[in-house]
Amino acid sequence: MDEPLRQSWLHRRRCVVAVAAGLVVLMSVATISVRRFATPSLTVPAGQVAVDRVARGMFRDTTSLLGSVVPRDTIYLDAVEGGRVRRVLARSGDRIVAGQPLVEFTNTTLELDILSQEGRLIESITQLQAYQQQLEQNRSDNAQALALIRYDRTRVDRALRRRLPLAARGFVTGEAMDRLKDELRSVDDRQMIQISRSRRQEGLRALQQPQIEAQLATLHKSLAVTRAKLGDLIVRAPMGGRLSAFDLKLGENRNRGDRLGEIALDTGFRVTASIDEYYLGRVRVGQRAEVDVKGRPTALVVTRLYPQVKNGAFVADLEFDAQQPADLVAGEAVRGRLSLGADHAAILLPAGAFLEASGGQWVFVVAQDGRSAERRQIRIGRRNADQVEILAGLIPGERVISSSYDGWQQYQHINLR
Repeated sequence: MDEPLRQSWLHRRRCVVAVAAGLVVLMSVATISVRRFATPSLTVPAGQVAVDRVARGMFRDTTSLLGSVVPRDTIYLDAVEGGRVRRVLARSGDRIVAGQPLVEFTNTTLELDILSQEGRLIESITQLQAYQQQLEQNRSDNAQALALIRYDRTRVDRALRRRLPLAARGFVTGEAMDRLKDELRSVDDRQMIQISRSRRQEGLRALQQPQIEAQLATLHKSLAVTRAKLGDLIVRAPMGGRLSAFDLKLGENRNRGDRLGEIALDTGFRVTASIDEYYLGRVRVGQRAEVDVKGRPTALVVTRLYPQVKNGAFVADLEFDAQQPADLVAGEAVRGRLSLGADHAAILLPAGAFLEASGGQWVFVVAQDGRSAERRQIRIGRRNADQVEILAGLIPGERVISSSYDGWQQYQHINLR
């Protein structure tokens, strides 16, 4: 007797399974569609964006330099005394020598002031010299008075000694002898007084003479400085070199201390370069750079940093590592690279305008079909003008939109058409 075959549970319910599988697929598609429409997206023409591929390679730890050739040493010319420009004796670009006249000013007020100061100084000098002469005259008068007193004493003493024998024999009266003795005592008293007076005046003269000499020296120096002010109306080159920024016109007025120009000394050149503020913490004195000078690679060394940031960059001074090129011109622009460290293997992404908006924190990764791009968080390491080191978020082979993200900050999905 035949028995009916029993069908499996799956075979008996295959229609139910097929229907359920279809519902799952439909729900998945609906979920993806809803999510896509719910996520902020932007549609842009594919031809308007740049796409670069993530790859492994050697990261060149450098940054770009944009600098200019400047004189190594510069002297600034300032007006010591102001006035009206009378003559211009040199022009910007001229080679000048030390002491060469550059410009002549005229200043009537200054000239009158100098004449007045000269008069007062000369009067003071004359008074001191007169007092000095008076001291010398007093010394001479005292010496003459003492000499005359000594002569009188010698004369009276001689007369007294001659008359003593005669008085003893009665030929000279006692009264005459008393007069001679009184005169001798008077002469001795005058001599003592004169000697004391001479000593006092000589001590005073010895004390005052150095003071007078010092005062006269100071006055003569002040007189020379005062007269030299007239010479300051002619501005002369303190050292030789090339004159620049010297733009003066006849008849214009310049005040004391005004900047007149600059002199670039013949001590060579250096390079002043602007560097992106991103590298402020990594640039050090002694680091090496290479720039292109008239088609020739030239080595430089960082010698000084100016950490003040202006317009997104800071300034560094670099000296030529070897002998500088002979045909350099002040103001000449140079471009090159500054080495920040050793090269090393890394996952790299070409640098692009996307860094300005994202700061290197996120990118738009292009799908395999090239029709869309999704926003993804990344982490970057070092970077230079051409490369960005990828630490996390991207793998080699993936493609990234590298053009500008301006206006894309609020979007998570980009449609490329």
